[in-house]
Amino acid sequence: MKANIVKQAVKENVWGIAASFDIYNCDPETIRNAEKIRQFVIELCDLIEMERFQDTIVVNFGEDERVAGYSMVQLIETSLVSAHFANMTNTTYLDVFSCKPYDPDKVEEFALRFFVGSHCSTHVNLRR
Repeated sequence: MKANIVKQAVKENVWGIAASFDIYNCDPETIRNAEKIRQFVIELCDLIEMERFQDTIVVNFGEDERVAGYSMVQLIETSLVSAHFANMTNTTYLDVFSCKPYDPDKVEEFALRFFVGSHCSTHVNLRR
């Protein structure tokens, strides 16, 4: 289904594509490193041809150990990329929303490789 999502989005002239990527068993050193997270954003935006708007925001917080970790927000000219990196479970929760079509399969493959995850659960929605 994901492979045809760009064609479907263009054909139906949707507002945008919203996708969430839950990446499990990520490399702890990568998801706990603000500079690596910033590098990920730059490389991801280049890969899916999204124009970044201003700097990437990366903040480490969370009093509750269950949710503690870095969160990231990157505005893009066509909407935004965001993520939370859960330290306790070494899970990355990545979201990409854009009114410019992009291939969620590329995002999944790249993010899984970058964060050295074991597997990914992806959900894609067309915004109308």
